Amino acid sequence: QVQLVESGGGLAQAGDSLRLTCAASGRTFSNSASNYALGWFRQAPGKEREAVASVNWSGANTYYADSVKGRFTISRDNAKNTVYLQMNCLKTEDTGVYFCAGGRVIGTFKRPGSVSVWGQGSQVPVSS
Repeated sequence: QVQLVESGGGLAQAGDSLRLTCAASGRTFSNSASNYALGWFRQAPGKEREAVASVNWSGANTYYADSVKGRFTISRDNAKNTVYLQMNCLKTEDTGVYFCAGGRVIGTFKRPGSVSVWGQGSQVPVSS
């Protein structure tokens, strides 16, 4: 059974940087046969969960929501079974609960329906 454990969330001010980390366990993620993409979704109060960024099994292909392009960077280290989300130039509208996500897809994912495993969620409140 795959498990995703997140760390790194917390209170930030607009303009700050934060890095979220998600450690995955329970299966092999680091080969083409796995096709195991990892990524991050977020959910703001009263809103639906939305994809922020995702990365394919090798790290070569990435997806970013338009709202975070140029500010956030996703990366993965398959030797450590870990995926990171570096968030720079945070804005108040980045506030939400950030969920690590994993799923077996070809390429990357941007819909909750493509996700088979979720992390527990990390609060990222961004104040002005």
